[in-house]
Amino acid sequence: MVMKARLRTDKLWVSYNDHTALKGIDAAIPDGHFTAIIGANGCGKSSLLKSIINLIRPAAGSVTLDGCSITNMRPSELARNVAMLPQAPIAPEGITVAELVARGRFAWQSFFPRYSRKDHEAVATALSATRLEGLADKLLSELSGGQRQRAWIAMVLAQDTQIILLDEPTSFLDLSHQVELMQLLVRLRKQGKTIVAVLHDINQACRYADNLIALADGRVIAAGSPGEILSPALVEEAFGLKVMVASDPVSGTPMAVAL
Repeated sequence: MVMKARLRTDKLWVSYNDHTALKGIDAAIPDGHFTAIIGANGCGKSSLLKSIINLIRPAAGSVTLDGCSITNMRPSELARNVAMLPQAPIAPEGITVAELVARGRFAWQSFFPRYSRKDHEAVATALSATRLEGLADKLLSELSGGQRQRAWIAMVLAQDTQIILLDEPTSFLDLSHQVELMQLLVRLRKQGKTIVAVLHDINQACRYADNLIALADGRVIAAGSPGEILSPALVEEAFGLKVMVASDPVSGTPMAVAL
């Protein structure tokens, strides 16, 4: 079955600092799915996300949203359709959770920002979705690592886009907070959001995402559901690691076990 994909890359090449990060990437991000981008360090995962949000201009090829090149879109127009949480976001000192989340509404405001009822409702909905209502007035700096990451996710949710990009969202989180965050992303996908996340843990990607894009040396080497593409040959090509593939005893999804 062919899946609809508003967001696509076509023969995308990206180079910077005399390094070619992406080499002719053809990728379709299926609407309403959770896509995990996997691969070894330096394979081009973050470069692909940055290209999608127009933080890196392609040397050749294109990224299109609804058939329109994103390089031709106004920043505000792109921000109303696609939100991104980078690897290590930085917030100003002394900012509260509610103030941080409210920043997600900037894309919807005019040159002279004035918060409307819709803005307040979007912030409240984002705080509720991330279970942060009781921490809205807390300083971001006072939160635990997991709570802080949920606050950043809430800011992205307040942006109210259909497509959400996350670059290594589980980095620096302990195991329980990683699971909590991944379950939140699954809930968002079930609500109709299109989620795209760079993930290091291939088994985590297989358990929670329903679509994978595997990269190696700046190229797509496989794309599809975990059950369709995960194999010992794929893991060896992507990570240089020999594995066996077994069934996750809890989720039933495939998992890689190092030999």
